[in-house]
Amino acid sequence: MQDKIIEILRSAHGYVSGSEISEKLGVSRQAVWKAINLLKEQGYEFDSVRNKGYRILRAPDCISEMELKRCLNTRIIGKNLVVLDSVGSTNDYLKRLAAEGAPNGTVVTAREQTKGKGRLGRSWQTAKDEGIAFSVLLRPDITPSEVSAITPLAGLAVCRAIREYTALECMIKWPNDIIVGQKKLVGILTEMSAEFDAVQYVIIGIGINVEHTHFPEEIAYKATSLLLETGRHINKNEFLACVLKHIEDEFTADNLELTPGAVSEYTDLCATVGKNITFMRGTRRVSGAAVGITSRGELEAMMSDGTICTINSGEVTVQGIY
Repeated sequence: MQDKIIEILRSAHGYVSGSEISEKLGVSRQAVWKAINLLKEQGYEFDSVRNKGYRILRAPDCISEMELKRCLNTRIIGKNLVVLDSVGSTNDYLKRLAAEGAPNGTVVTAREQTKGKGRLGRSWQTAKDEGIAFSVLLRPDITPSEVSAITPLAGLAVCRAIREYTALECMIKWPNDIIVGQKKLVGILTEMSAEFDAVQYVIIGIGINVEHTHFPEEIAYKATSLLLETGRHINKNEFLACVLKHIEDEFTADNLELTPGAVSEYTDLCATVGKNITFMRGTRRVSGAAVGITSRGELEAMMSDGTICTINSGEVTVQGIY
């Protein structure tokens, strides 16, 4: 009923009386009053005038299931949507749903994430309403060896969405960060469940720094947020809907393949390419120059002897970034 009340108030040009709402919905005025109060608890603000009724002043500025659904323009991604007030990890929560049969395209997001994780077991916490943490479930008909394209495709999608929505000239730091200048804005973590020759599901976890103005001392030098970079607050529901639309477009365009066009665009947006890098090769830390991206999303580095080394995982330090 709450979503229907919001629709009624949004479509009106002025105030709508409680009796008019109750008549349209076939419920009592008391039920309408209770629903309005529940909406207030969710962050909606109303103007209420005796003998005139209600009108919406403001929608929640936090992630809200109703507002996010209203903004979504996708066919698959997010059609099955779970919005939580708080969660340990959106990836872990979605893994449980996946094991129970959740459909392709299921999205889990939360206003607060207390035990999120990044690559190499690092923690990635999202304080309440500061950032956007969400996970997307994919059930692709691919083999485990074909999963490598998913992280770069996700990076492309998120980078495009940020550029479109904020006009920030963000870039991709291979393999899974989005940066502005020399600082990290977004982290992406891809996990999968697979058998020998078939992928059961893939979960893409994405954390975006949105309202942050301060960071823990150990990462303050290399982290930023949309607020710090743009100087303005964004509508989180509109923005997340924009990101999910770009993810759907990217993941349905070419059967989860990194086409030559996608590789070219990724390379253009990759801040790592063209920089000197250091990385692990076996048990040794070595240096080289990042020169390109393969069709599998791997990073190519030219070594001092002119040979090309292909990097498909591990920690890469980029000169001038982190």
